[in-house]
Amino acid sequence: MTLERLHLDKFLLYALLILAGVSLAIVYSSTGKNLGSTAAHAIRLALGFGVLVVMAQLRPESLERWSPWIFGVALAFVVAVLGLGVIGKGAQRWLNLGVLRFQPSELMKLALPMMLAWYFARAGLPPRLWRLGVAVLIVLVPVGLIAKQPDLGTAALVFAAGVTVLFLAGMSWRIIAPLFVTLIAAAPFAWHVLHDYQRHRVLTLLDPQSDPLGRGYHTIQSMIAVGSGGFYGKGWLNSTQAHLEYLPESHTDFVFAVFAEEFGLIGSLLLVMVYALIVARGFWIAYLAQDSYTRLLAGSLSVSFFLHFFINVGMVVGVLPVVGIPLPVMSYGGTSIVTLMAAFGVLMSIHTHRRIVEK
Repeated sequence: MTLERLHLDKFLLYALLILAGVSLAIVYSSTGKNLGSTAAHAIRLALGFGVLVVMAQLRPESLERWSPWIFGVALAFVVAVLGLGVIGKGAQRWLNLGVLRFQPSELMKLALPMMLAWYFARAGLPPRLWRLGVAVLIVLVPVGLIAKQPDLGTAALVFAAGVTVLFLAGMSWRIIAPLFVTLIAAAPFAWHVLHDYQRHRVLTLLDPQSDPLGRGYHTIQSMIAVGSGGFYGKGWLNSTQAHLEYLPESHTDFVFAVFAEEFGLIGSLLLVMVYALIVARGFWIAYLAQDSYTRLLAGSLSVSFFLHFFINVGMVVGVLPVVGIPLPVMSYGGTSIVTLMAAFGVLMSIHTHRRIVEK
């Protein structure tokens, strides 16, 4: 059976398979050649690709019809976390259903853009001011619940995904400019709303050497790993920062640091190129989309993927605060991989079903 019959976009599929292969190699290296962890990551990647294939079979009309229900279920899960969530690493972000433990906030990265795209597709474009107000409320409710867990990094990504839909829907610059100015003016007041650990992360970004063995440790060790890779890298399995356990979270949030140390600047640029091509393909699919729903959804998912990559790499090289955002596909994970692959399945559905309609 050909990829076309499976509604799979060759370009995206091959690029994701490249990232998955590199990911397995780096997880194997960063975990000290731990076959158990590598096998577990391989199973999660396989599950993610399975979800991608399933989502690609669904017609965009079906996705549009189910969008409010998907958003409602995701929102219910996020609310349930506040009372029933499992606490880990100082945050209450996970739900344990016995046979399944997952992070509901990850689901919202897909559910919120679907809901907003559904809403605007029925409201007409460009939307009226009161409809934008309703849309902002739809965005702020899940974002506020996720921030309360607390998970500021994921809340920021969900917020960005929602704002992207608002922008693509035709929000006027006469509205965007005052909101932007208001956000800048409110920044000093927001400082006092942040948790202590969040304020420390910002201060650490400005001066990681102020607490090199404490809050600045992650950033310093990550920058050492990236810098020590040099131009060509030390070679696969030769990351001293990971193998000597200087670099925390080396197979999850800081997996890019391990890659940069082993494959150097050349390898890092090639990896960035793969990510850039995936983002460009996503925008191209959005450009070719045939209706408002698919155009808004494809654009938002593409921006969300870019932000995942940009924030993680910025965090690793020390230009952004450490916020616990994984590197898409590359980082060891469960819910994040499945949700991400589901999003790519949606993109493939939008593109491949479009071609079938044209024929």
